[in-house]
Amino acid sequence: MMQGFDERFRDFPDYILGITKEIWEDRGIATLHRYYAPEIIVRSPAGIVVGNEAVIGATMATLAEFPDRTLLGEDVIWSGSPEVGMLSSHRLLSTATHSGDGVYGKATGKRLTYRIIADCHAKANQIDDEWLIRDQGAIVRQLGWTPEDYAAEMIAREGGPEVAPRPFTTLGDMAGPYAGQGNDDPWGQQYADILSRIMDADMAVIGTAYDRAVQSEYPGGVTGHGRGAVDGFWMRLRAAFPDAAFTIHHQIGREDSAMPPRAALRWSLEGVHSGWGGFGAPSGARVHVMGACHAEFGPWGLRREYVLYDEVAIWKQILLAGAG
Repeated sequence: MMQGFDERFRDFPDYILGITKEIWEDRGIATLHRYYAPEIIVRSPAGIVVGNEAVIGATMATLAEFPDRTLLGEDVIWSGSPEVGMLSSHRLLSTATHSGDGVYGKATGKRLTYRIIADCHAKANQIDDEWLIRDQGAIVRQLGWTPEDYAAEMIAREGGPEVAPRPFTTLGDMAGPYAGQGNDDPWGQQYADILSRIMDADMAVIGTAYDRAVQSEYPGGVTGHGRGAVDGFWMRLRAAFPDAAFTIHHQIGREDSAMPPRAALRWSLEGVHSGWGGFGAPSGARVHVMGACHAEFGPWGLRREYVLYDEVAIWKQILLAGAG
């Protein structure tokens, strides 16, 4: 039993998976009053939301647009203890039908599949600090937009460049109750070392650290196989922001029964869009990329990699800078 948590939850992953289903699929939206702290801070690439009342409103708006939405918990990689607080990095696969009007426009009836990674701090049966990244690139592409076009439409809908809400940056961040950085498990450190080498342009590490048959799941709902897909993805990202500062904010490694060794990282790239890569012609825009990723390791290296950032939020920053 976890100290301070409802006795029906056998462990922390069971708590995270259980309350997610209860809130979204069982329509227990009112339970957010109990499971989310009154002053919870939720950071996403789109910005910051404070308070469970705002979270409840956003949840209902999403369900009005996607009433049959499911959230399938693929993994919960966690650290901490019930006494001091725990941090879960929860990877979900969401399915939904766009059957209501909303922020994605008039209902299209299209069926969507996309991933989310949510890092949540929980203590005493409540979540009070969260970092949330949805694969907006996958969502809008399945609805017929490009991320760039959807970002432009969003700016126009919000009243133009002068008044449109700005995406998340470290300057606008707020300190929350969780100040931890994860754990010192060697699998987390191994993944942090791999990504740090990639961001230092040591792409040769992909040939030695990744399984030759690696499966990759990248923003935009892109599935890749083999090291070439890994190299191409990270190369396009780094090439677009070649001088941006890469910072790992949180890292977890775990070994659990019946699971491969795995790791979860939350990181950022912050700097100027000064290169050709995954975001068109260099714009000179200053951009913050909020990123999260999970990795699973096998006998021949890193065998599965899941990476998320919000392409729409990145394009919004580029377009807003160009309009300034």
